[in-house]
Amino acid sequence: MVGEPLDGVPEFLRAAGHPLRWRLLGELAASDRNVRDLTERVRAPQNLVSYHLGQLRSARLISSRRSSADGRDTYYRLDLARCGVLLAAAGGTLHPALRLATPQPPAASAVRAGASVLFLCTGNSSRSQMAEAFLRHQSRFAVHTCSAGSHPKAVHPHAVAVMAEHGIDLAGARPKHLDTYTDETFSHVITLCDRVREVCPEFSGRPPQAHWSIPDPARDPAGYPAFQRVAAELSERVGFLLHTLAIPLPPMEVS
Repeated sequence: MVGEPLDGVPEFLRAAGHPLRWRLLGELAASDRNVRDLTERVRAPQNLVSYHLGQLRSARLISSRRSSADGRDTYYRLDLARCGVLLAAAGGTLHPALRLATPQPPAASAVRAGASVLFLCTGNSSRSQMAEAFLRHQSRFAVHTCSAGSHPKAVHPHAVAVMAEHGIDLAGARPKHLDTYTDETFSHVITLCDRVREVCPEFSGRPPQAHWSIPDPARDPAGYPAFQRVAAELSERVGFLLHTLAIPLPPMEVS
């Protein structure tokens, strides 16, 4: 159990070493999920899943937030950056040579041929536009990237301003309806809005769909700082997404 006095055992191993917790982490590495989704995927009773999610939250490997579509629901997110730090430290406690280096974004030439991503939210006015721009920029245009919304509206001026802080020009972005792309084939579809996740249509080829549960910064009373927080989160998430779009390395041989 997380919190038990296991002298010398690295923090990550104490938190993630339980088989069910490891499976939960694996599911959350692919997408933000609610308890219902996780219960179905790991095929375990809901009370047991909730207990182990609580353990992972105590270890700060995951975080949670109320759904903007249904306030009774909660989405869980894996903190990949913290996992990386703790994994690096875990290797180093065994031997200095095993301390992991911080992963670098894959080169544009390493991106799989045909990689394409569609980001969806409600208005296509901030979150999905920002995610589209970040992925296009970080992949150096190697990934075909689009965004759309279920109820498109004008791109928010704060979204344009905050992306300019990251050196990305969003001034020419225009909102699109998600129906624009229903007949187009993508390798990945990512919803950023809890409401859109509930109504997301099937796309051509039935690509894998992930969810990033990110609140609408335009509804946040904090104003511009909320857009800055969302931009920072999207930049980090897109950086990790790029690794899943890269050509996988051959498995290491263990003699």
